Amino acid sequence: MLTRRLAAALLAAVTAGTALVGCSSGSQESRCAVDGSTVTCAPDQRSKTPKVSGELLTGGSYDISRDRGQVVVVNFWGSWCAPCRAEADDLEATYQATKGSGVTFLGINVQDSKDKAIAFEEGRVTYPSIFDPASRQALNFDIPPNTTPATVVLDREGRIAVVIRRAVTRDELRPIVEDIAAESPPPNGSR
Repeated sequence: MLTRRLAAALLAAVTAGTALVGCSSGSQESRCAVDGSTVTCAPDQRSKTPKVSGELLTGGSYDISRDRGQVVVVNFWGSWCAPCRAEADDLEATYQATKGSGVTFLGINVQDSKDKAIAFEEGRVTYPSIFDPASRQALNFDIPPNTTPATVVLDREGRIAVVIRRAVTRDELRPIVEDIAAESPPPNGSR
């Protein structure tokens, strides 16, 4: 019993420590607001997004640089993940509600088979997903495999504004996305 508690405490400490890494580096980490499994960074505290590119589940490729000027919501998920199934409708509803404000969504499928991932997405979400069975993209964001699902919200300058290391609901996610989208207007001609 004591061993389990100690292991749980160590896991919580490691998870809390890595949560800050996704928001910012160095001494700025302590200035980001941490609320449980959510880290929120003010504009002057945000770090640049790591390179995000890869093969899409539906074919073709994706590079996050094509969405510069948009707010990008990145969701790490797997077909094997029950909380991912639970949040899929909320993610899609938030995408539909905010895409007219210069917001786009990107899924990153981790530790999965392509067939299962494609079947999972059918009828659930309409935004694209990168197929990343080795979780390289997640590791670039400091999202450890044991924190799937996780959602990262990037501002229009490609900086990490919010990291949520658990399943989200539309009631929670939509106001976050709308606040970040309101920080600056989308560039002319944006989607």
